[in-house]
Amino acid sequence: MQTSRLLVFSLFLCVSALSAQQPKKLSSSEIFESVQKLNVLGSVLYIAAHPDDENTRLISYMANEVKARTAYLSLTRGDGGQNLIGPELRELLGLIRSQELVAARSIDGGEQLFTRANDFGFSKHPDETLAIWDKNEVLSDVVWAIRTFKPDIIINRFDHRTAGRTHGHHTASAMLGLEAFDLANDKTKYPNQLKYTSTWQPKRIFFNTSWWFYGNQEDFDAADKSNMITFDIGVYYPLKGNSNNEVAAMASSQHLSQGFGRLSDRGSQQEYIELLKGEALKDNTNIFEGIDTSWNRIKGGKAIGTILNQVEINFNFNNPSEHLQQLVEAYQLLQTVEDTHWKAVKSHELLNLIEACAGLYLEATSRDATACPGESVTLNLEVINRSKANITLKSVQVLNTSDNLITQQNLLANNKYNYNLETTIHPEANYTSAYWLLNEGTLGMYHVKEQTQIGQPISNPALEVQFFISVNGVELAISKPVVYRYAKPDKGELYQPFEILPPATVSLSNKVVIFDTADAKQLEVTVKAHTDNARGNLSLVHPEGWVISPDSYTFNIEKKNDTNTFVFTVQPPKAQSEGYISPRVNINRNLYSKEVVEINYSHIPFQTVLLPSQTKVVRLNIEKRGNSIGYIEGAGDVVSESLRQIGYEVSIIKPEDINPDYLAEFDAIVVGIRAYNTIEALKFKQNDLLNYVANGGNMIVQYNTSRGILVDNLAPYNLQLSRDRVTDETANVRFLNPEHPILNVPNKITEADFKNWTQERGLYFPDEWAKEFTPILSMNDPNESPKEGSLLVAAYGKGYYVYTGLSFFREFPEGVSGAYRLFANMLSLGKTTAD
Repeated sequence: MQTSRLLVFSLFLCVSALSAQQPKKLSSSEIFESVQKLNVLGSVLYIAAHPDDENTRLISYMANEVKARTAYLSLTRGDGGQNLIGPELRELLGLIRSQELVAARSIDGGEQLFTRANDFGFSKHPDETLAIWDKNEVLSDVVWAIRTFKPDIIINRFDHRTAGRTHGHHTASAMLGLEAFDLANDKTKYPNQLKYTSTWQPKRIFFNTSWWFYGNQEDFDAADKSNMITFDIGVYYPLKGNSNNEVAAMASSQHLSQGFGRLSDRGSQQEYIELLKGEALKDNTNIFEGIDTSWNRIKGGKAIGTILNQVEINFNFNNPSEHLQQLVEAYQLLQTVEDTHWKAVKSHELLNLIEACAGLYLEATSRDATACPGESVTLNLEVINRSKANITLKSVQVLNTSDNLITQQNLLANNKYNYNLETTIHPEANYTSAYWLLNEGTLGMYHVKEQTQIGQPISNPALEVQFFISVNGVELAISKPVVYRYAKPDKGELYQPFEILPPATVSLSNKVVIFDTADAKQLEVTVKAHTDNARGNLSLVHPEGWVISPDSYTFNIEKKNDTNTFVFTVQPPKAQSEGYISPRVNINRNLYSKEVVEINYSHIPFQTVLLPSQTKVVRLNIEKRGNSIGYIEGAGDVVSESLRQIGYEVSIIKPEDINPDYLAEFDAIVVGIRAYNTIEALKFKQNDLLNYVANGGNMIVQYNTSRGILVDNLAPYNLQLSRDRVTDETANVRFLNPEHPILNVPNKITEADFKNWTQERGLYFPDEWAKEFTPILSMNDPNESPKEGSLLVAAYGKGYYVYTGLSFFREFPEGVSGAYRLFANMLSLGKTTAD
């Protein structure tokens, strides 16, 4: 019974993430496609390392052409990447990229799974990756995914034989997939998992190869393909009005945070997979060779298949409800089969089909978006039977409570029935947040206490209701998450998840506060009430040597969602020091110290996360020259705000406003990360910027990727970007020109300034530059040649051009002192006195 419950639960993974979006209402062609998939009992698991690694062409082909149940197992959530659309990094970026994957699967027809591995940043070797991840734990998660999803076929995205030649995460994902293929059926491996599931042996595992892995098309064409299967993944789907490649392009374009929006293409295209392990193929045309993917696969399935094949053959596109009787008969028969896995999978699919064929609309909404533990919530229930079928709403139950509604209402065709149902949130209910962020993890692993949560794309809904209905006398139960539905004049109808929050959350105005002198600064702290009449007091926990005044404030917030903002004065010590300030809200002797962070982008559902609220405070010995900085924003960084923290006056420059007179007002111009990859207008403004340098200005350009530079003249002299990077944030930094002003004026830079850096030293360093450039630093990862392109300076005319691949955009939000001191020197180039 435990296994059966888990399998039902695991099916929920692919749909729960969409619960905050407008409910999907299937068209007749989509219903028919669902019938076709219902009649296929085969499954494919695709494995890679990150969001956007997946081959959406092949996932879409398996899901829509082969009709197999297809899932993508991404070992990480992409937390260590860059963000093209906003300032979110690390855990918040992982939330965005998780939802982008779920959105992609909703388009290509796949499902989404994860492990607990944390994307700690670029890794150059799988040995490093597996050491930081904790190989045994991630391997157990891959085994768990295989045992619960039970794929017939596994496809690795990457080659397990390429250690050291590509991203370490990529190779590690392939190595773990191959090892898990052998372990998943061994009951002595990870035996605790078997309390919830059973062992499983996939039939075959493949590697999704291509010319890219061979270096060029010519070598791939000449390669031995006797062990490969090829597919024409350019097939056209008349029911969709799109080719497979078009579907795949729409899916991969959901990865907007990584700049994956792309053009679609059409026409024949070959895809290759190489057999790695498993039963040999006879004709290399069918990956499911030797596997019965019909209903005959399971005992008792033949009678079900007879019914459902007739539904497919005689499908009524004009009136799908004609098939309801057959569908409910098949559902009844399915409940008697012994195979708990396929019973759970196909029961879920059948319930969705019955709901769609009946045009049955079942919705549970809350009048408020949030509630607190112990509070009463009024649920609005809407029920409509948009067919002529004999359907009765028997009752509605709030899951995990005794709150229910008995109706015994016969649902007349196209009549809307509305009900109110009162429920009370359990006094000890968990707050809504990303489940993998609830417990403190490590650099390489998230800590998840509940085994059955591992793999889920997002957290379970805070509240669910179950509608008990009767269709032609057959009783069914359909669960729906409680959502908050509202409208905006400029956006129309919107949905977001209903959430359980603490009575109050608290946020600080800045995540990092830099004290460049011993003068006090003010820190704003905002308390937000999530219930009416929130009364309590607010205080700050601070490091030794720092003085906070006043000691505390009392507050009384009468209305839910209102806020009160309080100002504390923070006096730093005279000596260099750093630490964290954390707020504490005391309500009825209960302490609350978390903030609620909202993530709201149009291509993914609205989501929030509860995170510890804290501010890093740094007393920094730093000097500056120059004051007025013009900042050209790139792809979502907080460098401009960080420069304000140390006393600069920073103005955001819009590309269209760039002109010689405007630029002349600034002591320095800073160009944000990836600006030359993302802002087309700069190709028309680059000459103005370089002329600004020639006339005595100081221009600092932060990293850009080596592909997709939008200007012909990135620098005044030859400068070629590469993929060189130093991923070891502790890598030794050597001074190539120790007397250069950038290392001495106005701050003396030493080895100590490169301590406590986070995630990496830098990325996309130039590997070729003109003699006019002076390299300042040398660094490298273990067993690699020195990289000298991280910081380059060139005099040009009367001014200075600086190019840097150092990861200031990561170091500033972490309050890394040395990063601030070095950047201040970069801004001070050419200035002999403080302004």
